[in-house]
Amino acid sequence: MILILTLIDWILFVPLALCVAYLLVYAIASKFYRAPHYPEADKLHRIAVFFPAYREDKVIIDSVRSFLEQDYPKEMYDVYVISDHMQDSTNKALSRLPIRLLVATYEDSSKAKALLLAISTIEEDGKAKGLGNRQLAFMYDIAVVMDADNVTVPGFLSEVNRAYSAGVQAMQAHRTGKNLNTDIALLDGVSEEINNGFFRSGHNALGLSAGLAGSGMAFDYFWYYDAVQSLETAGEDKELELTLLECGMHTVYLEHLPVYDEKTQKKENIKNQRRRWMAAQFGILCEGLSFIKSVKQMEGWWRWWPSFDLVDKIIQWMLPPRLVQLVAVFGFTLLATLVYRPAASKWWILSAVQVAAMFIPVPARLLNGRLLKALMQVPSLALGTIASLFHLKGANKKFIHTEHGE
Repeated sequence: MILILTLIDWILFVPLALCVAYLLVYAIASKFYRAPHYPEADKLHRIAVFFPAYREDKVIIDSVRSFLEQDYPKEMYDVYVISDHMQDSTNKALSRLPIRLLVATYEDSSKAKALLLAISTIEEDGKAKGLGNRQLAFMYDIAVVMDADNVTVPGFLSEVNRAYSAGVQAMQAHRTGKNLNTDIALLDGVSEEINNGFFRSGHNALGLSAGLAGSGMAFDYFWYYDAVQSLETAGEDKELELTLLECGMHTVYLEHLPVYDEKTQKKENIKNQRRRWMAAQFGILCEGLSFIKSVKQMEGWWRWWPSFDLVDKIIQWMLPPRLVQLVAVFGFTLLATLVYRPAASKWWILSAVQVAAMFIPVPARLLNGRLLKALMQVPSLALGTIASLFHLKGANKKFIHTEHGE
């Protein structure tokens, strides 16, 4: 009986310990990250800025007005708002602004479709001007993708231009919460900062590519023009991430460049959001493994090896959701304490290490009494996330909207 309990204990402990170790390494690395500083650009590049907006009547007008206050020369950038299922009054208000308003009429909407519509419209404009097929991909130098609720600083495009002039072809700005007014919004904001530590600053500190956050992203337009054509799922940021790695492109994290993102205030929205993310992660994991398999079959199993960046990303996509991992580690810790005490000490150490890994990337300004109170919501959020694991089918293909401006 003791032998069986010991075997089960190690079968459960080893994979969870590896998951915790992965996060701890990047949490510690995030503390050694130094934001890059680029020299003044010797050239102003043409920039296309995309705001996909699905039923975002409450926030889109203010977001666009704020963005139009950029200190970058007006003639060097164009803002495209893709209005999907928004009210006529919203569209009329947007049409009065110095932007290009595109109205989507999809029955089955998605952010990927909205971005493709914008690219197709730019392409049609180019053809109308007599540009050839190859010239269409060079109508802009840089593509910037924002969310409808995003607000940023006036120097955003100038900083993007500096980074691009220095040779950066893919960059992710620092997404951070702009509303931390409820416990749920605060936890969502803390989760965003933890992700920034693990998957962006921590990765860049070790020389690896930063993960994309879904908005506040900027890319070489020629690459983006081609990549958008192949987007198929609701997890378009994960698809872009995989395409970047397949192309061997390095993504730089610009921690000093903030993009303020409205955080979710309702538990139901958190559950839906996590469900979409988990489905996207599983889908892109399968796609990434399929890519490695197909290239190995083409090039020879022992002659071609994926980059460490790609291998790391595959490992990252294999990790369970953090809330699920948290519950699993604490659950097995309590179980070991009650059922098999000889194993309990290592589980308690693992629990402590996991908590440390979670808190290391959190900015000091968020470590306060409010956070302690908000943490009381974690058990119910964890249970909701676990329940969502049983309803992932089709979530990667179906657009799940998160309401803003609540």
